[in-house]
Amino acid sequence: MRAELSAAPGHNDKILSKPSLRADTETIGLLILLSAVAVLIHGYHPFVEDAEIYVPGIKKLLNPALYPYNAEFFASHAKLTFFPNLIAGSVRLTHLRLELALLAWHIGCIFSLLFACWKLGRMCFGSARAGWGSALLVASLLTIPIAGTALYIMDQYLNTRSFSTATVLWIVLATAQRKYLQAAFWIVLTALLHPLMAAFGTAYAILLIWQQTRPSLSPAGAMVFLPIAFFPPVSGPYRQVLESHSYFFLQRWEWYEWLGIFGPLIILWLLGGAARRRGLALIERLCRTSIYFGLAFFVIALVISIPSQLARFAELQPMRSLHLVYVLLFVIAGGWIADWAFASSLKLRILLFAGVAALNAGMFYAQRQLFPATPHIEWPGRNTKNGWVQAFLWVREHTPTGAYFALNPDHMRLPGEDQHGFRAIAERSMLSDRVKDSGAVSMFPALAETWSEQVQSEEGWSQFQRQDFETLRTRYGVDWVILQQPGTEGLGCPYSNSTVVVCRVLGAP
Repeated sequence: MRAELSAAPGHNDKILSKPSLRADTETIGLLILLSAVAVLIHGYHPFVEDAEIYVPGIKKLLNPALYPYNAEFFASHAKLTFFPNLIAGSVRLTHLRLELALLAWHIGCIFSLLFACWKLGRMCFGSARAGWGSALLVASLLTIPIAGTALYIMDQYLNTRSFSTATVLWIVLATAQRKYLQAAFWIVLTALLHPLMAAFGTAYAILLIWQQTRPSLSPAGAMVFLPIAFFPPVSGPYRQVLESHSYFFLQRWEWYEWLGIFGPLIILWLLGGAARRRGLALIERLCRTSIYFGLAFFVIALVISIPSQLARFAELQPMRSLHLVYVLLFVIAGGWIADWAFASSLKLRILLFAGVAALNAGMFYAQRQLFPATPHIEWPGRNTKNGWVQAFLWVREHTPTGAYFALNPDHMRLPGEDQHGFRAIAERSMLSDRVKDSGAVSMFPALAETWSEQVQSEEGWSQFQRQDFETLRTRYGVDWVILQQPGTEGLGCPYSNSTVVVCRVLGAP
């Protein structure tokens, strides 16, 4: 692709510095409204999935007496990011309940992302309608899966990626405008919140600067040869954890997930060719940079997936680079569709709106299937019909702060549990589980032995009797358990509902 072309009026590079890119009050208001509508479409579940890792870190800062046992399974992540300090600090400053603060920050992160999409789309095409097309398409696809990476564009709850998704796009925006000090600021901010995503954003910015300064050259891909012999093969509990995360290794991806790698790159190549023919130099550069970026990290992921000695680097998950590729693809495609449709007939515009409505209906339906036993939006303070969450809330209100719980190590995968985190809701310590604690182990191998020992002690959970729970108490100090109905004979259970029972474990006689 040629990088520099004589662009059509309104499409040349000078538009990057025009004040018309600034949003007025009406635009800001509409973007806030669009952010709220996006939450209504995609749902809100503040304590599910990875929130089980991040929320306890915030609660521990607000109340250091919480989680006297096994705190390292979330504290290890908390030490690498300013995220828990930021959220806890905002709670102290505003005196809001944490649940309200989480929702406010969640909507704020979506707004920041959509604002960046609006600005980038408008900058690429030189029209406000293109900016709205970019923001609208991204808002409609917030919870679309990113190939085989186990990521969405934006999760249904607040976490570090909620911030980095927006800030990485601001890095791209500032770099495209050649405002490198601003880009550096966004890189530093991203690194404070999500160091791994900051690395991806920095790599993209470097490639984009390369394309802006040396457009006739393509990066040959400086290869870093690792002396494989110096890295012993990964074995033991840590290997067990890595193997449980199939998305770490490219050779274990399904065929349709491989389509998720190359499909977007092919579409970007086609869009880049169309941009070259129309004289849209910025879009052409973004498409070309995204292709180089995606291919470079694909090669890295392939390299570390094959030799067993490099398995320890799988935790870096280089294919997460696709997250930025997808966002930029939707920004460019959304702007292009809007620019094309609104320059055409009224019938085509109506068809476009119908397509957007159908797309959002499909995303709403998919989310309801993902969390079928839970309200679509878990508003702060709202009563829930989910039996697991009801039990977790009872635990928070009726058990001592120092209580130590054991649950089925796979409880987050059980039907009806809907991936809700016990620590995040109940605010109590828990014996290691096989779902989220294994994610912490994958990033921090020093936890592997502790995790493996505790999970092995819970093998055969569904057949546990009173003496098995007493063994857990003797071995670890566990004094409470949560069991599926009908529970186990011989335990005192002060709380029960149609789904689970909460029982006290007394010492062995």
